[in-house]
Amino acid sequence: MKQFQVEPLVGAWDPAGGSIVFTNSSMWMLITLGVLWLFMWGGMKRELVPGRWQLAVEGITGFINNMVSTSIGPAGKKYIPFVFTIFMFILIANLLGLVPIGVVPGAHPFTVTSHFVITGTMAVMSFSIVLIVGFWKHGIGFLKLFIPHGTPAPMIPPLFLIELISFMVRPFSLALRLFIAMTAGHILLKVFGSFIVQGMNAGVEYGFLVSLPSFLLIVFISALELLICAIQAYVFALLTTLYINDAENLH
Repeated sequence: MKQFQVEPLVGAWDPAGGSIVFTNSSMWMLITLGVLWLFMWGGMKRELVPGRWQLAVEGITGFINNMVSTSIGPAGKKYIPFVFTIFMFILIANLLGLVPIGVVPGAHPFTVTSHFVITGTMAVMSFSIVLIVGFWKHGIGFLKLFIPHGTPAPMIPPLFLIELISFMVRPFSLALRLFIAMTAGHILLKVFGSFIVQGMNAGVEYGFLVSLPSFLLIVFISALELLICAIQAYVFALLTTLYINDAENLH
């Protein structure tokens, strides 16, 4: 589990004392933001004949725009920057965690989305927008979201409680889904990687019986992880959009 350990890079590691420490997690979040900035900077040249870089930026921007517009409607345009930032940050952070820099002694990629405090913070941000928009736009009428239309009067109290609990669990499930997906995938890669090393150290026979199948599984799992990186970013952004739609349109 060392690959998930937060380690200090600058400063003294003293959480109880309240010291400010620059960690490997902070460094990789800055790297993620730097890659995102470079990606946007290189694709916003607005050339008459767009290149591949510009097409990639315009394609992702158009994808987010369509997703938000379809889910929320015309009122969703003001949320596009936030949803786009969340989607790209998660996608880039997930992909950076798979960069094979571990072949360099002392180097190891760090997946910031494999920590619940990071995914939880993003989920709380999304949930806060939902609450602020809901009560700002509808006032106390926002509570109608927890009472399905046409509910008989005797069923209103229990259904209201059930819907309220379901609503309050949303940020936890949103953060937990991404956290588990990234953590489980990296642990699986690490396990099969250890099988390869142990099989090769045990001899030629074990190398063919253990190491070779483990290597093939790592290739397959790595390809699957690339797909999961994109899927998890999309799911997080889509659910955020749907939750904002509830605040905007009360359904």
